[in-house]
Amino acid sequence: QPPAFGFLFDVDGVLVRGSQPLPAARRAFPRLGGGQGRVEKGAKPHLRFPASPSSAPQVSPEQVVLCHSPLQLFSQFHRRCMLVAGQGPVEENAHNLGFKHVVTMEALRKAFPLLDMVDLSRRPKEVPPPTTGFPTIEGVILFGEPVRWETSLQLITDVLLSNGNPGAELQDVPYPHLPILACNMDLLWMAEAKVPRFGHGTFLLCLETIYKKVTGRELKYEALIGKPSPVTYRYAQYLIQQQAEKQGWKAPIRRLYAVGDNPMSDIYGANLYNNCLKSAQQNQVQAGVKRSPQAATPQTEGYLELRNDCNSSVESCKSILVCTGVYRHNADVPQETQAHARETVFHGHRDFCFDPSLVEASYIVQDVDDAVQLAFKKENWS
Repeated sequence: QPPAFGFLFDVDGVLVRGSQPLPAARRAFPRLGGGQGRVEKGAKPHLRFPASPSSAPQVSPEQVVLCHSPLQLFSQFHRRCMLVAGQGPVEENAHNLGFKHVVTMEALRKAFPLLDMVDLSRRPKEVPPPTTGFPTIEGVILFGEPVRWETSLQLITDVLLSNGNPGAELQDVPYPHLPILACNMDLLWMAEAKVPRFGHGTFLLCLETIYKKVTGRELKYEALIGKPSPVTYRYAQYLIQQQAEKQGWKAPIRRLYAVGDNPMSDIYGANLYNNCLKSAQQNQVQAGVKRSPQAATPQTEGYLELRNDCNSSVESCKSILVCTGVYRHNADVPQETQAHARETVFHGHRDFCFDPSLVEASYIVQDVDDAVQLAFKKENWS
């Protein structure tokens, strides 16, 4: 009998810590029907879990959803010249997602060496000749936190203030500014250190604050992609349903289990999406967003097509909080969340209103293996 449920997994703190898989993930993946599925996130190298018995089906790469995948839906930007920021092969990632013309931060810095002036060792020794023939930038993609924050903050601000021509000097600040697509809003994430590290959400906070301080206006996003944005969960749901169809399973997916380690992003997003599923049944698809509806439900052709075509059979998205990452539970782990204290400091993005109930997980367990076993028990699946 095909399952009527599916899983959504966070990566850092749930499946991996730094560059190594968690022991619990090594145990959990064979339970899901395979042990060699690739785990990818942004520019991370591929990680493989121990092989399962040869008789067990393997997890295909498509069954692990890339955090940036929803950008494939934003086809109206695919032929624009886009500045891309982040780490790793950002140019390759952008091309793989459908973007035809991209400019990296390093290419922009080399073309306009006078813009990056914080590091004295990188300042040009002589005034370079004027830059000619450089394309006008028509939008910005923020994949993740960069290595040199000061360079990226400066150059992105230059692009916005110059309307895509950083070598030009405009009399007035263009507003609305160029479209910005931002992925990954986590303020903090768990690496090998004992306490969480700054995430891309922290970089976005810096960029927003600088832009407002310089211009007196709010930085606006064409779309915010990644947790807790419902478009990310919707796209993941769509891919899960595609996988079920490829397996020949005719029974619809009814329930999702989202496993994460960060209450402010993973749990908040899963609960927000659960509210969206409930609201969608009442024709209300914009629940939980404060300022810009596009932050959570971008009004793009691709997304609207996805929303209309996607099977609406999913009834709920249950959140499962694990204790192997950002969230830690020192005492015995409760199975229900009534005893779980609510977070008082909101680490989420400014474009999402804070509802304390959304950071309360449906269930709290020790690790991802326990999460999988919990879902199996709830579904009477063996």
